Amino acid sequence: MRLNYGKTFLLGFGFFGVSVIWSVYNAFVPIFLANKFGLAPALIGFFMTLDNIAALLIQPPVGAWSDRLRTPIGRRMPFILIGAPIGALAFGLIPIAAVLPLFVACTSTLLISMAFWRTPVIALMPDITPSKFRSQANGVINFMGGVGSIAAFLGGSALYDMNPAFPFWLGSLLVVISALLVFIFIREPKEYEKSTVERPSMWASLKDVFTNPEKSALRILLAIFFWFIAYNAVEAFFSLYAFNHLKMGESDGARLLGQMSLLFVIFALPAGFIGGKIGRKPTILIGLGMMILLTGAMFVVAPEDLSIVLTKLPILGEVPVVGVLLMVAGIAWACVNINSLPMVVDLTTHEKLGIFTSMYYIFSTLAAIAGPNINGWIVQLTGNNYAMVMVIAPLFFFLAWISMAGVKRGEAQTAVK
Repeated sequence: MRLNYGKTFLLGFGFFGVSVIWSVYNAFVPIFLANKFGLAPALIGFFMTLDNIAALLIQPPVGAWSDRLRTPIGRRMPFILIGAPIGALAFGLIPIAAVLPLFVACTSTLLISMAFWRTPVIALMPDITPSKFRSQANGVINFMGGVGSIAAFLGGSALYDMNPAFPFWLGSLLVVISALLVFIFIREPKEYEKSTVERPSMWASLKDVFTNPEKSALRILLAIFFWFIAYNAVEAFFSLYAFNHLKMGESDGARLLGQMSLLFVIFALPAGFIGGKIGRKPTILIGLGMMILLTGAMFVVAPEDLSIVLTKLPILGEVPVVGVLLMVAGIAWACVNINSLPMVVDLTTHEKLGIFTSMYYIFSTLAAIAGPNINGWIVQLTGNNYAMVMVIAPLFFFLAWISMAGVKRGEAQTAVK
């Protein structure tokens, strides 16, 4: 038995659409909030967590609901076909909202609609992929997500210089196309319809995670919580870090994140293969160790040294020292991110894939709520010193490493679930 790469790449278009939306959102919405509406760093940090608050409230019940749902087009597809078009429409309206209440209305609609379909589209991967191929499949899907981020960051930064609305309109178009491709080409399996196994509720499953004497599930979920606090805080504030600390242009932060995304994409498939070869846990620990060193360097090295341009490349443009650090971070993040979801879903059975996918997103979403708020307050309390973002990040990456070191389960299984 081999991984069906064609089908997996097509499924990856769903993650491509999700990544385009959030990459453009995280790159340019903080700029709007600071420069267009004049919000303070702490308020920007809170605003950038609203999507995760919506996800925390919506994604877990939607994941469990999609496990139980039975329709002629599958149990995941209805959520995709409803959520993606609404999200695309709201996203396209964000840059033309002239007053803050309208801006909030557009972003709120986007957040709710995206939370509605994200878990079902991600849960399709373990639905159609045998356990032993899930790291490789997650590598393919994250490769597609990385391509979406590159399109958003690099293409978006160039489009932003033409018109700040253009990256958002491109994102709206791409997410609709992506959702249609998934619907047309992916067929959900039917075996689950024959299952008679009782499906516990989300809260029963969470209780079991916390009370189970074997703590691997709890440890990996805590590790996910810690490393996403670090990563989401950096991503949410990086455009402002580049603008205020490194003294770069408004679109340069997005371009630098695009350089990181390129290396993430290039290394997404190798990271899955490395996880399958040496183990998912060792691969994640290596990646976390690299992230600790790299984010720490972005604080320790002087901003004028980080801004030194080393070379200029096609598509990527100028590559400064901080760009090189980010590109290595893209490799490290691939080692972490590609192998984490397969570990979580291989802690459970086929009947609870949606629930455990939701638990992955509960902990990552809680982190995405905490991270920007923590950093927003620290930046504000230190006199708008955006370099402080790179103090919190290595600390939480280290906590993730400690938690991950105690995980004993979650490697690939030989039996098909």
